[in-house]
Amino acid sequence: MSKPSVLFVCVHNAGRSQMAAGWLRELAGDTVEVRSAGSAPRDQINPIAVEAMKEVGIDITGAIPQLLQTETVRESDVIVTMGCGDACPIFPGKRYEDWELTDPAGQPIEVVRQVRDEIRARVEKLVGELQIA
Repeated sequence: MSKPSVLFVCVHNAGRSQMAAGWLRELAGDTVEVRSAGSAPRDQINPIAVEAMKEVGIDITGAIPQLLQTETVRESDVIVTMGCGDACPIFPGKRYEDWELTDPAGQPIEVVRQVRDEIRARVEKLVGELQIA
């Protein structure tokens, strides 16, 4: 049995989706294939998001924003969108979730910490639902 794959998608792939990917890697280890992408990716990850994640011991400095590809969606079991609108293609048989979260872009660290903690709670719930072997 192959391990489940989760794709986190937001507009810029520089904040929310990268924090979610960092949390999933931290909480599920190598039991889940973790992917993230954006419908209009930035050149680099949000430095405030990096700082907020470092505060909890998770280093996402090496993350590089990626352009959302149809094939990446097709190859994923769970697709979590975070404010990317209709940019994400829909495939039958996939599990889709839309997480309404504040965009950390341009926000002070206090707001980004709140987003980080909300993402952690949602990722913890997701890990429990994936029934990882």
